[in-house]
Amino acid sequence: MGTDTGISVPELSAVQYSTVYNLFSLVIASMIFTALYLLFSRGRVAPRYRNALVVSAIVCGIAAYHYIRIFDNFQASYPAGATIADPHLLSNVEFNEGYRYVDWLLTVPLLLIETVAVMALAKSEARKLLWKLVPASAAMIALGYPGEITSEVGPRLLWGTLSTIPFIYLLWVLFVELTRSIDRQPPQVQHTIKMLRLALVGLWGVYPIAYLFPVIGGDFFGGSDGFVLRQAGYSIADILAKAAYGLAIYKIARVKSSLEDPAYDDDHAVPGPGDGTAARPTPGRDTVAA
Repeated sequence: MGTDTGISVPELSAVQYSTVYNLFSLVIASMIFTALYLLFSRGRVAPRYRNALVVSAIVCGIAAYHYIRIFDNFQASYPAGATIADPHLLSNVEFNEGYRYVDWLLTVPLLLIETVAVMALAKSEARKLLWKLVPASAAMIALGYPGEITSEVGPRLLWGTLSTIPFIYLLWVLFVELTRSIDRQPPQVQHTIKMLRLALVGLWGVYPIAYLFPVIGGDFFGGSDGFVLRQAGYSIADILAKAAYGLAIYKIARVKSSLEDPAYDDDHAVPGPGDGTAARPTPGRDTVAA
């Protein structure tokens, strides 16, 4: 079963089971409703920023789908029926941590795409950045996957080290090359974009820490406690790096839209006809129609 590295643990207490169960439920709800909000809000930003919102919604949708699969797998691995005194025992269905890597293989490159899209760079500059960021992010996830599913410490460390190489390259691109592009953004959003970049890198740091829990072992990081901590770390990081990140992308798109076109300024725009998109200000009117 590979329980020595915490891929699956023999049993979970009722409290541990409920904690993981509720975390997965929270992630699913966060992703679904953030995706809907972003899609319904497309009309509130200028057309050049709408692709960023669509990509953000797709990221949340992909994450929601995979968390539903993870949630179902978790229930199959640790069936209901336990009590406060009796633990949830691992069934013959292994808990599959690999679902997360399929999710990340799709969503991490898309997170980088939405970041570049909201900056509205020149096509040549955006293409150059994406050719560096997207393959490196895919390599980072692909190299981490064999280590996640192995039951041996040696291969886990080997693949984790290999995965760190493209991760360091991503940091270099984000903090060196992307800085030149940030400096050309409107002053009103420069700070937000810089904080967004820091948050993205900081949240990505949670994943390798959780990845190493089975290697660290011990009573706290290994066994059932380590399993719950790992699920909590992955789940909370996913909410912040996808749902919250998407809402921050929306905020940047709103600010830039209002700076570039008064039609998207809440203080001066009136609703567009029928589709919820913003219209140009009506002469003589500077208030929002009720």
